[in-house]
Amino acid sequence: MTHVVQTEQLVAEGILNRSQADEIIRRSRETMLAIVVNILLTGGIVAAALGFVFWIADPLGVAVLGMIFLMGGAAVLAGRSELYGMLGNAAALIGAGMLFSGAGVELLDTYPDIAHWVMIPGGAIAGAVAAWAYGRQEEFRFAIGSVGLMGVALHLAGGLAAIETYGLSGLGTSLYSLYAAGLITAAGVFVNVRFVTALAIVPFAQALNTSTEYFHAAYVFYSPESTLTILQMSALIGICLYAARHSADRVPRHAGILAIMAGVVGALAFLVGTLWGDEVGMSFFRDQRPMWNDYGDWTDYTAAMDAWRAQFFHISEEVYSVVFAVVLIAGAWLAAARHRRGLFNTAVTFLGIHGYTQMFESFSDEPAAWALGGLALVPLAWGMWRLNRRMFGAA
Repeated sequence: MTHVVQTEQLVAEGILNRSQADEIIRRSRETMLAIVVNILLTGGIVAAALGFVFWIADPLGVAVLGMIFLMGGAAVLAGRSELYGMLGNAAALIGAGMLFSGAGVELLDTYPDIAHWVMIPGGAIAGAVAAWAYGRQEEFRFAIGSVGLMGVALHLAGGLAAIETYGLSGLGTSLYSLYAAGLITAAGVFVNVRFVTALAIVPFAQALNTSTEYFHAAYVFYSPESTLTILQMSALIGICLYAARHSADRVPRHAGILAIMAGVVGALAFLVGTLWGDEVGMSFFRDQRPMWNDYGDWTDYTAAMDAWRAQFFHISEEVYSVVFAVVLIAGAWLAAARHRRGLFNTAVTFLGIHGYTQMFESFSDEPAAWALGGLALVPLAWGMWRLNRRMFGAA
């Protein structure tokens, strides 16, 4: 949704008539309902396929049940029933998912040393065949495209298995992450599913070891290179915005969702920097850091760590906090001025998170901080209002 409109107000002002307003409302409702239906359908297919694989836990049983689902779904789709077409797609894809994921799990579990030699080319072939069929078949594109995505997933899983088998690390894993991000983006644009394109941000961020972790009742975002991650995500946002402005058809929509995801990850990396600061590039040399076992005293160990950290360019958490606030405010204003709703929502959300975090983490909820901070926001709001009138008119 690119623009926000109040249909009732526009009707009252005579800008829209009643039928036009009703059409806008209808299309908005259909779009939102379609998103909900697709989320439920996709989640159900993935959960059912993987659930059956690990529940049955037998290669033959998984293959037989997967074929039953696949053939049953194919029979429904062959009947071209509009009423039951969604159920046919779901059944066929649950079956196909069981066959793909079951084969992958069995290879990794029983033949771990050669699994990647089968999964990498096997997934690539399946994806290529599905892409060929997708371009020549209009009626069953949902099922064919989904099978193609399964092939891509098997191919990438084989790559991860190869990394594990050969113990690759460092530059090799970073390059693979970038390859995976590019392939997922291409697949998402090809089948025109923005959710798939959005997933590309995961391997792209992992190129610098940015990741997440879950502990009991706690989700953790981990960014060992905050500054480099911010630069990485900023570059991606710039590329996406350029592509959105200079491309046609489906590319702008996919570039937009990827830019939003880059904004979220970049803002999270900024948030890490506001709490811990950053020694730029230090994580790439962590194997050279002092080890506790080499020191018998905590004081000596911390002194050695401080001396080692001093080799790297340091950005303090205070600098990060100020720059983050400026970037968020400027980003929110620019996004609003250019009707970039996703980036605007991201900037405003993190502006609230940043203010909350600093107020309680850095200023310990002191009344003076609230008073001075509030006074600072008033002229800032006035300045943005004046700038908006000067650049875009009084409207």
